[in-house]
Amino acid sequence: MLRIRLRRQGAKKKPTYRIVVAESSAPRDGRFVEVVGFYNPRTDPETFHINVERAAYWLSVGAQPTEAVARLLKKTEAFELAEELKRKAKEKSSEAA
Repeated sequence: MLRIRLRRQGAKKKPTYRIVVAESSAPRDGRFVEVVGFYNPRTDPETFHINVERAAYWLSVGAQPTEAVARLLKKTEAFELAEELKRKAKEKSSEAA
């Protein structure tokens, strides 16, 4: 199962994170499929950037976000875009049948 999760980066005691799509069985900082953004909790306010189109694509094909990533995704329109992609895929498959 694919997960959208945080991958730790940065120096000791100064973490930053990459938001990645990875197999759920892979280690936290191990192999991943794609980097879709970054998150820096040390700034005030916290900074993050997510490639919304890619995140929505992975959500539409079944990737599950972790709780931390879901909190960040709710601040963007990724969930709505993923639902739209799923709906369009269903319409295409029903037209083809």
